[in-house]
Amino acid sequence: MRVKTWKTRPAHFVLLEILNKKGDMTDDALFGLLKEEFNDLGYKDFNEVLLRLEVSGKIRTTSMSRGKRRVELIQ
Repeated sequence: MRVKTWKTRPAHFVLLEILNKKGDMTDDALFGLLKEEFNDLGYKDFNEVLLRLEVSGKIRTTSMSRGKRRVELIQ
């Protein structure tokens, strides 16, 4: 039996760190980078993190073509 350990940094913190380092990006690219850090993160959880950060005024998402979104950090 494998014991799971708690992550020391929450997903929203890592997401903000990625955007701070790499700049604006599509939601697909951002999800891919977050997935490397959090193997068990699903797309639904990812959307909840995005929504929480957008409501709190940390990020802005804008629609692009065919269901893609651009995610940008608000300074």
